[in-house]
Amino acid sequence: MGTKFQGSDSQIQALNAYIKLHRAAATVEAAANQHLQDHDLSLSQFSVLEALFHLGPLTQKQLGEKILKSKGNLTMVIDNLEKRGWAVRERSAKDRRNIHVNITPQGHDLIAGILPGHVEGIEKVFSGLTPEELSVLASLCRKLGLHLSSGS
Repeated sequence: MGTKFQGSDSQIQALNAYIKLHRAAATVEAAANQHLQDHDLSLSQFSVLEALFHLGPLTQKQLGEKILKSKGNLTMVIDNLEKRGWAVRERSAKDRRNIHVNITPQGHDLIAGILPGHVEGIEKVFSGLTPEELSVLASLCRKLGLHLSSGS
């Protein structure tokens, strides 16, 4: 179902594409991350742990840039990860003004156990597309993201 907006052809085409993209993204996100409930993890918590697992210690600002969350949102997420023993904040020895977030051994083990199933779930979510369609989708998403991040 497309938009009911009465506008130019280009406006209607853009709105229809936006609606489809938004609905698809919400559906994909829900399907790909449903299993996180089994581990009592929010998507933000999983994203922080996954970033730390692959990239090592990061500042809160760096984490926000990696997982597209504001610093304010991350404070609570990291607080909760610390309470559960999965992450820890550590003041930088090189620059005491910087505080890095690091994954604990317990957090590392948790993510290492979750990631294989997570990747399999994402593969299943996208199994309705051919490899060529996946490539086109990835390319179009990248192109749109780069266009928007360039300020155009």
